[in-house]
Amino acid sequence: MPIVKTTYKDQVVDHVYQLLLQGNLGPGDQIKESLLAEQMGISRAPIREAMKELIMNGLVDYRPQVGNFIPVLSPKQIIDSYTTRGILEGYAVMETCDKFSAEEIEKLENLTSQMESYAHKKNQKMVVEAGGEFHDLLISKNDNVQLLEYTDRLSLKLHILFFKYWGKLYDPTEIARRHREIAESVKSRDLNLIEQVVRQHYVETGSKIAAFKE
Repeated sequence: MPIVKTTYKDQVVDHVYQLLLQGNLGPGDQIKESLLAEQMGISRAPIREAMKELIMNGLVDYRPQVGNFIPVLSPKQIIDSYTTRGILEGYAVMETCDKFSAEEIEKLENLTSQMESYAHKKNQKMVVEAGGEFHDLLISKNDNVQLLEYTDRLSLKLHILFFKYWGKLYDPTEIARRHREIAESVKSRDLNLIEQVVRQHYVETGSKIAAFKE
């Protein structure tokens, strides 16, 4: 069940995330706290709290004496982000693959079909949301708090990058195939295969996106 965010700080984080997804904010743009406060009808205190979280998650850069900006990621930074997420997720799933029930594996397969269907309809938002739910389920069995914290920090950044480029990366069939391979590896309980498939899943996407930035 998704967590309903209720604090002003969380609403600001979600608002900035949506602005990034919709292309209203892009690499190099400055985020003005006063403008956000005016748009959202709130004080600047929760805006500042949200900026700290966004900075920690790599979605915002703070420049002393200048302000907050959307970072311009280099190809290497993109590859590093995807590679790191793949390492963390691969380990998380490998450690807990025996905890997945048949119903949960079926859900992974259903989410794969949903992604393919949304991709055929060119519904970018739902492709990303279904993909997020797929990967959230994959790591949901792991109770390593630090691992989950680090994967969560990377998630929003990777969602935004994928949202921007997915139409150039994979066709609907490829999106389904790549995620189906992960679901099949979990079903196999083969630890080496799981880690290899999950890592390669992220490395491949990161390398493709980085190529567009060169």
